[in-house]
Amino acid sequence: MAEDSTSVVRFEPIQTRRAFEEICQRIREQVAEGRLKPGDKLPAERDLAQQLGVGRNALREALRSLEIAGIVRLRKGVKGGAFIREGDGGRMNQVVQDMFSLGSITVDELTEARLHIQELVVRLACARAADADFDALAANIDGTEEVTRSGDFLKRVECSREFYALLAAATGNDVLSMMVASLTEILMKFVYARVAAGGHPQPRLVEKRRDFLAALRARDADTASRLMKSHLESVHRLLKETPAGGRKAGPQPAGRARRASA
Repeated sequence: MAEDSTSVVRFEPIQTRRAFEEICQRIREQVAEGRLKPGDKLPAERDLAQQLGVGRNALREALRSLEIAGIVRLRKGVKGGAFIREGDGGRMNQVVQDMFSLGSITVDELTEARLHIQELVVRLACARAADADFDALAANIDGTEEVTRSGDFLKRVECSREFYALLAAATGNDVLSMMVASLTEILMKFVYARVAAGGHPQPRLVEKRRDFLAALRARDADTASRLMKSHLESVHRLLKETPAGGRKAGPQPAGRARRASA
């Protein structure tokens, strides 16, 4: 007869939330409700501790935690104190990078997400991009051609990073821009690794970029999406073979030509 599960499972006593966690939650709630806005200064440490009914050590621990989280900025001096920070989309990059480094997300998951997000980006850019956006992308492609001709492939990687940022900006959606930046930041590490190892640049990149931009200018979302998808799929196949940051991105089939891509 199977042993009664109630005789095996054991539960620990419920612990109340630590004071510093409750302080963090209270301050986050004030921000979420709009009572605290970027640039606002929190009450002085002594006053805030009294208002919350907590010790100053717990308050300091909470403020340090909020500083690490990017919610507040702590300043020293006569005019110092704890100030609510502006939003920093770059912190999303670090979170995704940490998850990748810890093995919580894989290269396959990153590249799959990139394919779907970039398709949305392309379609929104086709609908929303202004002439200034097209001109910025054209200038980027000209720069890519110039550094390709000079053989400076590390600079070409930077041109690629900028290309995706400009394309995301053309959507007018800051959330998409942050997501694209986060994915691009990690995947570009693989590109750098290939270039640093002496890999050759992907051929016809400039030509592909110009064809893509022509479709984008024509507001031809289907063609632009197809061109982007084809390019990214070829990039991702190569990136899976490339170690970056000491990690192997995937198996490396014998005999496959090595070349860097962006």
